[in-house]
Amino acid sequence: MPRFYCNQALTLGTTISLPPEVAHHVFVLRLQIGDTVQVFNGEGGSFIASLTDIEKKRASAELKLFLPDEVELPYSLSLAQALPEGSKMDWIIEKAVELGVTAIQPLASQRCVVRLSAERAEKKLDHWRGIISAAAEQCGRNRLTHLTAPLDLSKWLAQQDMHQRIMLSPRADQSLAEWAKHHPPQAVALLIGPEGGLSDDEELLASRHGVLSLSMGPRILRTETAGLAAVAMINAAWGGM
Repeated sequence: MPRFYCNQALTLGTTISLPPEVAHHVFVLRLQIGDTVQVFNGEGGSFIASLTDIEKKRASAELKLFLPDEVELPYSLSLAQALPEGSKMDWIIEKAVELGVTAIQPLASQRCVVRLSAERAEKKLDHWRGIISAAAEQCGRNRLTHLTAPLDLSKWLAQQDMHQRIMLSPRADQSLAEWAKHHPPQAVALLIGPEGGLSDDEELLASRHGVLSLSMGPRILRTETAGLAAVAMINAAWGGM
């Protein structure tokens, strides 16, 4: 059954106008009046809806049944990702949503090649939100991963955070796998450096702010691999897979 994200209030028994991009998908898929689709608005649960009107750029559906089912992790996982080059962030965000990441914080660090102006940052955020909703449609999540505006690493470190913050570093003595094995499921924020990693000064600053330094093993992982591998490792250890 096709699944669509609809950024609007959804109430059982009502007929809604589907967003233009969703109406376009319905038209392209050649769905017919009376066909059923699943819709969600990111606030939890989803609805089975019956299509009542279909045109090239407009469609509507009646919300017939509410499904309270959720596939969220039983703990919060946040990804604080230093901005990588090119389109790598697109891929990181898509896969992070699939793996159940709760929130994503893009970061600007010393070795980041990418520097976003306020205007470019806003355009990127709109683009990334589209990736998040599309990934949620695909993987069955009914809640959207929270995305915040890019922030300087130092400002992120200075924030008060009740989560256990973990920095992945090849210089760490303890591995993430060992740490996860000996700690119960809990809210975690993972700090991932850019190409070239975090600088010595940045790692020292992170440690001073209470960020735990852990390794991913003897191999050096790319920035677009490290965070996702860490999320998968934690999920495997804590039963989130």
